[in-house]
Parts: sequence; structure tokens; C-alpha cells
Amino acid sequence: MVVDRRQVTAGGRHPADRAAALGRRTGRAVRALRGGTAARLALLAVPVAFFAVFFAYPVAAITGRGLRSGGSWQFGRITEVLGRDDIAGVLWFTTWQALASTALTLLIALPGAYVTARYAFPGKKLLRAVVTVPFVLPTVVVGTAFLALLGRGGLLDETWGIRLDTTVWAILIAHVFFNYAVVVRTVGGLWAQLDPRQEEAARVLGAGRFTAWRTVTLPALAPSVASAALMVFLFTFTSFGIVQILGGPGFATLEVEVYRQTAHLLDLRTAAVLTLVQFAAVGAVLAVHARTVRKRETALRLVDPRHTAQRPRGARQWALLGAVLTTVALLVLLPLGVLVERSLATPRGYNLDYYRALGRLDASGGAFLVPPLHAVGNSLRYALAATAIAVVIGGLAAAALARRGGPGGAGRLLRGFDALLMLPLGVSAVTVGFGFLITLDEPPLDLRAEWILVPLAQALVGVPFVVRTMLPVLRAVDGRLREAAAVLGASPLRVWREVDLPLVRRALLIAAGFAFAVSLGEFGATVFIARPDEPTLPVAVARLLGRPGELNYGQAMALSTILMVVCAVALLSLERIRSRTTTTASTGEF
Repeated sequence: MVVDRRQVTAGGRHPADRAAALGRRTGRAVRALRGGTAARLALLAVPVAFFAVFFAYPVAAITGRGLRSGGSWQFGRITEVLGRDDIAGVLWFTTWQALASTALTLLIALPGAYVTARYAFPGKKLLRAVVTVPFVLPTVVVGTAFLALLGRGGLLDETWGIRLDTTVWAILIAHVFFNYAVVVRTVGGLWAQLDPRQEEAARVLGAGRFTAWRTVTLPALAPSVASAALMVFLFTFTSFGIVQILGGPGFATLEVEVYRQTAHLLDLRTAAVLTLVQFAAVGAVLAVHARTVRKRETALRLVDPRHTAQRPRGARQWALLGAVLTTVALLVLLPLGVLVERSLATPRGYNLDYYRALGRLDASGGAFLVPPLHAVGNSLRYALAATAIAVVIGGLAAAALARRGGPGGAGRLLRGFDALLMLPLGVSAVTVGFGFLITLDEPPLDLRAEWILVPLAQALVGVPFVVRTMLPVLRAVDGRLREAAAVLGASPLRVWREVDLPLVRRALLIAAGFAFAVSLGEFGATVFIARPDEPTLPVAVARLLGRPGELNYGQAMALSTILMVVCAVALLSLERIRSRTTTTASTGEF
């Protein structure tokens, strides 16, 4: 028998043998990618441990103290508390104002998300940073700013004789101000990466502008819109400072009532029951989110956002851009301008006296052990540490949850943890802060004297933002790209580095920006655990606002202005980094 030498020299195998080997290799690679439930569970090990130790344990401990008496559980207290008329009124107001705030925020902010995603215009990066600044402000500062606009002697009162304080409208407007950035950055981040040619193709086939958007773009944006709506609802559901200042004694959310029952009345029983109610309400919302939204998540064609943004053309587009800029000016810049004006208005006229007083210890009237200006460095240090923790924990969780489904109990476990990740946004920060104090005070978790305790509490709020920002983009990545890389011999780690990371780098940076922003502005838990000699900016502002005197109030406004500037600089830097990263990813080899 004569043997063809070409068959021997070509790798020592017949072409049919090489094809069969390639087929087996392809099958193994695809099965490894599709069936990596064990790997996904391994990725969740660190996030699960983090939430168990720093969230579940403290909250369970403080709740248990309120529901236990004489060593036994007193579950009858739940029906007793919920049967009170005053508590029923609090539950009703908390729910409907959160729904109204979420709907109003989506209505006002979605045009802003479209403009920042699809339009290219001078100052676009500045606009993104400006709309995010309100989100990091302590709620007590936001309430004070709107009180100066809407309350007695405010802008509306002096101009038109209209007062909106102690009304629900002031609360709703302040909530839109506070959460505008959540919709603009979360929805706009994905919108900017959607290929506009798909919508254009629908219009070529005869669909109208609105029909093409409703049938092509809206379904692709649905998971991102739902994630943004979920975050806005949870934040407004647990609203504290805004309701307390603007609503007056006539309005109270669950968060306000938990604080009142805990700090003023020392009634841990009622506070524990209200905490359980928050758990139940948040769990119900997350269940609805899981059933209605995830079914609509599909792989999307993501493109370089530089190619989707164009200069406005025609009167309609310029009018939309003008309307969005006007909204931002009235809704965001005007309240922020009030803070700046109050920080400069002294009895001797407009000057920097309040800023100079921040560097003196005696000017605080005994409210601090260090000059208030030290809070700037503390906040930056804590926020950077909290951001690193949140990105690592949230990134691992998002990577594990990116591929839907899974066999049996493992799949249900993954879906359950996906919902649990949002609980820190729906649980009273007062409860978390008190829980830290009573649980993390003994070895091996004796952390009450350690500086890392503050970043850990701040990271609890940052992780949900990281997960909710990255997850829609990760799930939109076409799985065939991963399969192709695996067939070519790439390890799972290299598949993540070469396929997923370049596509989600933009979302990762947005997530980091959100984590940094919420860490800078976190107040509810930090106020209980920050050391007296190392206050954060929100804690320092609250202390100054809580003390009488014009000097203390002016210093609080000055610190708030500094917080705004620090946030704006950080977010502008993030925009520059994100732009360079996007350019590198789009021009380099993939």
C-alpha cells in the first residue's frame, strides 16, 4: 500500500482525524462555558462571605434584640406593631411616595439618558459629572438646599409667594434631584453602546420613529431601565433626611420611623418589626423584578459609543437638547447654586470666612476633635477603599450571575443571591449602623476601633450599584464570542480578559464611579461608626447643621460645596479615563 507523504507530514494525522479532534475540543470548550455552575458558585464565595459577615449578621443581631425577650422569640409583636394606625399610615405613605418618585424620575431623566448617549456636544463630560453630584450629597444637605428654595423665605416664596415645604411635592422634587443621575448614567451607559443601525433599519422598512424605538430599542433597554427603576425605588422607599426636613411632622417613611423609634424612643421592638417589613417589601420588589425583567434579557450587539453619538441635527434634536439642559439647570444647578451662595454669604457680605473657619478647631464650637477640614481627606481615603472593595465584590458577583439559569438547586441559589444583593439598599442604614456597633466588637471581628470599618459599611451600598450596572452589559455579550475563544484554546480566565472585559470596561468604570460617589455621600450607617477624630464629610456637615449659630450653618454649606467640587473633579477624571479606555479598546487588537 502506498502512503501519501502529505498525510504524514501534516501533523502526523489524516485531515479527518484532525477534524474529529477539533470537534471534540470544540464540544469540551462549549460544555465548559455553558455548564460552569461550579465555577460560578466558586466566584460567589467571596461575595457571600462578605454579605454574611457585614450585612446579614449585624442586621440579624439588632433585629433579634428587638424580637427576643427572656430568651424566647416574641413574634406576636409583629402583628401588634403592624396593627397600629400610625404605623399603617407610615407604610402607606412610604410605598406610594416611592412609586410616585420612581415614575417621575424615569419620566424626567430618560430624555437626559438619550441625549448623553446619542448626542455629541461641547461640555458633555461636564454634564455627566454635574448630574451625578447631587447623588453624593448627604440627604440632610439636599433637604436643606430645597428648603431654601421651597420653604419660608425661599426663592419661590420671595418671587411668587409659593411655599412647598411640608408638602409631598417638595419631597418628590427632591427625590428626582437626588436620583436623576441613576437613570442617566445606568440607562445611558447601555444606550450609548446599542447599534443605532438596527432602529434605522426598522424605519427603512416603514416603521415610524416612535414605533421603531418602541419595538427595537426599548426591549434592548428594558433590563437597564428596570435596574435603574429598582435602585430609585429602593432609595426613595428608605428616604430619610429629605422626608424629615421637607416633609415636617406630617410625613414619615419607614426609615424616619425606624430612626425615631431607635434613637428617640429607644423602642427596639417597633424598630425591629419595621426592619422586617422593609425586608419583606424589598424581597417582593426583587421577586417581581426577577420574574418580569430577566425573561427579556437577550444578547445585544454592542458597539463603540464614539460611533453612536452625533451632533444634533434639525430643530427637533436641538430643542430636545435645550430642554434637557434647561431641566438640568433648574433641577440640579439651581439647588447646588443655593449651597454655594449660602457658603459665601456672611454677615460681612460675600467672602470666604466660612471656608477659612473650617481650618480652625475653635470655630466648630466643640463639635469636632479635629478641624472640620480634615473630613475631606478622610472621605477621600474611605471612598477609595470602599470603591475597591465594592468593585471586587460586585465584579465577582456580576461575573457569576452573568449567564442565566443553571441546573436544579444551584441555579435557584444563584438567582436567589442575585436578589439578595439589593437588600442593602432597602434596609435601614440606621439598623446596619447599630448592628455594626453590637456585633463587630469582639475577636476575631473586633473592628470598632479600625478605620476599615467605615469603608466596609460604605461598600455595602456600593456593591448593588456595581452589580446592577455591570450585569445588563455582561448578559448582553454574545455567548458565541466566548465559545469561539474557548475553541481556539483560551482558558476561562483568558476568555474573560480577552472577550468580556473589553466589552464591559465602560460599564466597569461607570460602576466604579457610582461606588465612589455613594461612598462619598453615605451617611446613615457612617454616622454611627465614624470615629470622632476621623469624621467624613457627610458626618461633619450633619454635626454642623445640628448645632445652632450662623457660623456653624455657614461652615456646613462650605463643606457641602467642597464635597460637590471633590465629586465633580473625581467624576470628570473618571470621564477622561473612560474615554481613553474606550479609545484603546476600539482601536487595539481584539
